[in-house]
Amino acid sequence: MTDLVDEAALLALARGHHARTARAWGTREAGGQLVKVYAIEAPGRTVGEAELAPALRVAADQLALGRHAGALGLAVLILHAGGDGDYVLVHSWIEGHMSELAIWTGPAGRPEELRPGRRGLAPCVWEAAVLAHEREAFVRRILDGTGTAAERVRAWADDVTEGEIR
Repeated sequence: MTDLVDEAALLALARGHHARTARAWGTREAGGQLVKVYAIEAPGRTVGEAELAPALRVAADQLALGRHAGALGLAVLILHAGGDGDYVLVHSWIEGHMSELAIWTGPAGRPEELRPGRRGLAPCVWEAAVLAHEREAFVRRILDGTGTAAERVRAWADDVTEGEIR
């Protein structure tokens, strides 16, 4: 079975794997939607308000189109200050139990150079950990939640993941 796998590449990837820090930055309005904001930081990288501002502008532009495509008004923004560059992910919930994901990439610390990611680009292992939590929070707090829509949205907004992610 291992003859189908690039063993050297897998083992090299495993040797380089490490924990990263995820931090929740509350909810904000962007593009007419309520956005739960996260930062993921590679070792030696930090994210502050100055770094989040350009990511929020990218998200606002992306999400402004959403209402015309069935958006429900709830989204997640991840700014990943990675070891090899910066990544901005905008994940929004849309009609029919579906979601939409857009990814931008750029050189580290140069938000003016963020560009849409190449076709087919998907979340990395750290980004996927945050999105997995967000899928569960959406199901738990919105779809299976109780109370009014406003109460469910508040519960969703408060349901975050933080700390070390692998």
